[in-house]
Amino acid sequence: MVASGELNSFPAAAVSASAPSPEVPRLTNRLAKEKSPYLLQHRHNPVDWYPWGEEAFTRARVENKPIFLSIGYSTCHWCHVMERESFEDAATAAVLNEHFVSIKMDREERPDVDKIYMTYIQARTGSGGWPLNVFLTPDLKPFYGGTYWPPEGKFGRPGFREVLKHIAGLWRDRPDELKESADDMANRMRQFAAQESSAKKGALPSKIMSKAADEIKGEYDARHGGFGGAPKFPRPSQPSFLLRHAQRSGDAKGVRMVLHTGERMAAGGMHDQLGGGFARYSVDAEWLVPHFEKMLYDNAQLVHLYLDAFLVSGEVRFADIARSTIGYVLRDMTHPDGGFYSAEDADSEGHEGKFYCWTQEELASLLPADELGVVTRRYGITRKGNFEDHSHPQPLKGLNVLSIVDPKLTPDEVRVLESAKARMLVARSKRVRPHLDDKILTSWNGLMLGAMARAAVILDEPKWLAAAERNVAFLKERLWDGQNGTLFHRWRDGERDTVQLLDDYAFLLDGVVHLYEATLRPEHLQFAIQIADGLLARFHDPGVGGFWQSGPGAKDLIVRFKEEYDGAEPSGNSVATLALLRLASITERGEYRQAAEQTLRYFSDRLAKAPQTVPYLLQALDFSVEEPKRVVIAGAEGEAATGRLIKAAHSVYQPRRVILGTRGPVEPFARTLSAKEDQPTAYVCTGTACQPPTRDPAKVMAMVK
Repeated sequence: MVASGELNSFPAAAVSASAPSPEVPRLTNRLAKEKSPYLLQHRHNPVDWYPWGEEAFTRARVENKPIFLSIGYSTCHWCHVMERESFEDAATAAVLNEHFVSIKMDREERPDVDKIYMTYIQARTGSGGWPLNVFLTPDLKPFYGGTYWPPEGKFGRPGFREVLKHIAGLWRDRPDELKESADDMANRMRQFAAQESSAKKGALPSKIMSKAADEIKGEYDARHGGFGGAPKFPRPSQPSFLLRHAQRSGDAKGVRMVLHTGERMAAGGMHDQLGGGFARYSVDAEWLVPHFEKMLYDNAQLVHLYLDAFLVSGEVRFADIARSTIGYVLRDMTHPDGGFYSAEDADSEGHEGKFYCWTQEELASLLPADELGVVTRRYGITRKGNFEDHSHPQPLKGLNVLSIVDPKLTPDEVRVLESAKARMLVARSKRVRPHLDDKILTSWNGLMLGAMARAAVILDEPKWLAAAERNVAFLKERLWDGQNGTLFHRWRDGERDTVQLLDDYAFLLDGVVHLYEATLRPEHLQFAIQIADGLLARFHDPGVGGFWQSGPGAKDLIVRFKEEYDGAEPSGNSVATLALLRLASITERGEYRQAAEQTLRYFSDRLAKAPQTVPYLLQALDFSVEEPKRVVIAGAEGEAATGRLIKAAHSVYQPRRVILGTRGPVEPFARTLSAKEDQPTAYVCTGTACQPPTRDPAKVMAMVK
């Protein structure tokens, strides 16, 4: 077996490749036929790329070559850097083409494959990230890998071409040892997954949520908000859980932590002060300098968080952040037919942040003196700037990220600022925009669908509800096979893929349940039931609980996992558990509740020992501990009076409640309740015990609270 130290030592290269002439004609490789924007970005590389699939696997087996698998996504900054430095380099491509079968993969199209090899890299190196570069045997087992490699060695680290030559030499001279090492690692991963799925799980310990809340609070940054240090990710499921627990337990300090975090995130440069929406994370502890890419999944979760902050505090500024975020999504991230796009890049014209940043000189030439003065004071504009551009060999100078430095403005100054922002937004719109990843993913669309529907009701925006309806219609038409109850993962440019993943079913189920609660239309509830049935049939492990990330029978996976970590995105297991519990409370279908409760027991060890890693799953646990309130609204859907009662039920912060009508596949007791005097009527019930019926929205709010 080859020791990992030998792979790390990189003696003099055992393989050479003569560099071709620098005059290389622009060519097109196989990736030109793909739909992924990330793969299409690499279609002109001199690397002989294959997409992930049997054609590449067969060639590797026939020619007995190792596979070089490179995973990234189209808005990944360091993926762009490695492409420019290495994959566009003819000499590097020559080494790859001679000694490897090279595969390029979009992690957002195949998160199940990415999970396998990211798990390997994290186990091997202790960290991970993208681009993810892994060397595999022809039967897809990993034996070496890393993340970004510079083209030439420096700081004691090997360059990428050195890595390639050394691995090629080992494969030539000692292939059996590499294969033995890969077999051993694959077996260990399978044993781990099998042990996890067969382990006996115990009862959920008491006080688990209090323990989790205390651990999260222990990481709180009292000065800047947020939890933990730099780099700071929003990770919305963490403050969402803390707010939920703190509000219920009367923990005013915990509530303040979440509200302060929301305030500071919105004031920082991570929040687009002109166009709305949030970048993926802040590189510093102050939320000042963002990594500028914008992801649909972040913005969907943050809409929910800011709606919660508004309901708890009553402060309109939190509602305004939700409004501007949805405005951004509808303006810049929405397909003409209603689907939501995936992401926007951090880079434009080769520079990270160029689209978003301003120099003092630019603003002085654009704004009248009074507007310039207010903008300078509000955002702390200086000649030196507050953003250092590390993304280009010739960095831009004097760039300022817009981050609120002075929030104290008079009403007159606020009007001047709004005029300046409008002028700046027009000027910014004329710049070269960052790349838009316009693929439409069922999973992330499900998250935004739910946020859009809920915000439409709470903030009384009917056009948002219309956008949510158009979105679900888009997904049903293009990504749902109703005849077979099958939900697919990606649609782009007129074509859907054939991939089915837990996250698609779980996240869309969550979104459709939110849409049903916003409209009470029976067809949405019926669709939610169809999704839930497909989820249980394809991904549930009925023997011990939990949900597999991918369905059975996939030939291109060396192992299947049950993902539980709630990171930047919540896990499919966590979202499925809470969505099934909510749907069970609306429909009284025992199989949904049973699968959800079994999943909570399955992950009991993780909940007990590392609850801060599963904050979304903790929200599901919180929902499960007692009978939720049911707000049953009897009356025709679409009537103004019905809409007022629905809005009232949504306008109170009460995470342990569901909203349902009396028609369609709702639970039997709800169907016995009727409108009084032929007017829409609300019943607030726990089980079959209901408070007096009312047509008064204010009374509904009081009873829900």
